[in-house]
Amino acid sequence: MADPYLTPVAVPEGAATRRLRRAEAPLWWRLVGGALIPVALVAIWWAVTALELLPPYRLPSPLAVVQAAGNLPITHDLPLDIAISTQRVFIGFAIGAGLGLVMGAVVGLSKSASVLLGPLLSALRAVPSLAWAPLLLLYLGLFETPKITLVAIGAFFPIFTALSGALRHVDAHLIEMGRAYGLGPLQVLTTVRLPAVIPTIVSGLRLSLSQAWLFLVAAEIIGASLGLGSLLVDAGQSARVDIMFLVIILLAVLGRITDAIVGLAEWLLLKRWG
Repeated sequence: MADPYLTPVAVPEGAATRRLRRAEAPLWWRLVGGALIPVALVAIWWAVTALELLPPYRLPSPLAVVQAAGNLPITHDLPLDIAISTQRVFIGFAIGAGLGLVMGAVVGLSKSASVLLGPLLSALRAVPSLAWAPLLLLYLGLFETPKITLVAIGAFFPIFTALSGALRHVDAHLIEMGRAYGLGPLQVLTTVRLPAVIPTIVSGLRLSLSQAWLFLVAAEIIGASLGLGSLLVDAGQSARVDIMFLVIILLAVLGRITDAIVGLAEWLLLKRWG
């Protein structure tokens, strides 16, 4: 007769996922509610400019910002700038987040690696993005390599920090239970540790993506002739406040779109592991 204390209890498949889904707000409300404040801000912005409470050179109207897209400096093509910046972010994010996942797993699973690498990486994480730029330009030149490297540095640390900390804090009782059932180290990793840290991994990836966009602007401000950061610099030098607003809004929209892509990956991962 099987020992009831060692017999696993069957849990209805997807029960946790269904509970989480019921706890979330309806999709229509998330879509409508998420648009309320941006629409309200645009309405206030339009009202302030229509009433001329601020001069146009301080706060251009929404229409002027839209029209600025067709009145850029001759050295810039907006679709090309968007494409180049997005490409730099995706390449740098893939490299930085990939390395962050590997190093986070190593430091999180190995006490020796945590002792040897943890303090160094924690110290490097505190270095501001602009501090890396001159060194990267000196060693890597003026082409794409230093820009992508800087973006990768920005994407590395959030996912590394999140994953290494999460792996160190996985419930030890779950790990011991897996070993008691005869699971090897790799099986414990894939069936116990990994499902336990999936939400943390996704949160870390989202932070990494946001940080990638921040480091992109720093990279393009310092050493680029194309891209949204370069366009922002040119607008500042020519006092084109309308173009500055345009670039900032585009960065916000692009950041939200890429975050939604990671959100889709989160849904797929939770569907598989949840």
